[in-house]
Amino acid sequence: MVVERFAPSPTGFLHLGHGFSALTAHGGAIAQNGRFLLRIEDIDTERSKPEFEAAIYEDLRWLGLKWEEPALRQSERMDFYDEALNRLVNMELCYPCSCTRRDIAEALSAPQEGAAQQFGPDGVIYPRTCCARSMTHRTDADAVRLDMRKAVAMLGERADAGYIEIGENAGFHPLSDEYLVECCGDIVLARRDIGTSYHLAVVVDDGAQGITHVTRGSDMAPATPIHVLLQNLLSLPTPLYRHHRLIRDDTGKRLAKRHDALALRTLRDAGWTPEDIRAAVTP
Repeated sequence: MVVERFAPSPTGFLHLGHGFSALTAHGGAIAQNGRFLLRIEDIDTERSKPEFEAAIYEDLRWLGLKWEEPALRQSERMDFYDEALNRLVNMELCYPCSCTRRDIAEALSAPQEGAAQQFGPDGVIYPRTCCARSMTHRTDADAVRLDMRKAVAMLGERADAGYIEIGENAGFHPLSDEYLVECCGDIVLARRDIGTSYHLAVVVDDGAQGITHVTRGSDMAPATPIHVLLQNLLSLPTPLYRHHRLIRDDTGKRLAKRHDALALRTLRDAGWTPEDIRAAVTP
């Protein structure tokens, strides 16, 4: 059975792009007589607000979407993320990292002559300053990073390591060791302030909820190989992925939660109907 999901973070109001993603996922589930799930990705408890979570439910119901109750809330699942992290630690694929953003910026401030700083799904590629540290020396002030070189080596030469994309860019996309090491780097698996990370939590939850199809914006496509790698390391199934086009503002910039003028509730207050939203995001 097809299982789709919409997984917003309650750190702001949903905008037109969120509406497009939710409608696409919901439509995909309905077309296949499948299930549609809502997941509240609220691991960042400092930025997540109850009023934004309440607005998510209100906006989605206004669009006419229905999901299985209750919605899964990531803030209630930290034990599962800890368990997954410990598995990766026991596989000797992790190391503690004490670097602050300033430390990383200073380490990268004088790149080798002719070399430019590289950016990946999480920003600048971490320079592996702490890679020699042991997890036995981790403190409460440390984050935990995945040693990407060890991770891809453990995965080996599996021919089936990759994912299937549907929709735009349809086809099989094999994992690239070079991309993961050089373009993603040693990603954070557990932030020091919240105890996990988006990458780890989303993989664990997609597996727990039996998600078969992941629908999200094309801006998330660069992170998909990271998720597929973690799925393989944790023996979790890999869903099909649909990375849809982004909805942009009048200047061509992709929408963010600061785009209040294109927030769903702002458009609703301006007289838009759910049909108007569907028409606005239909090519």
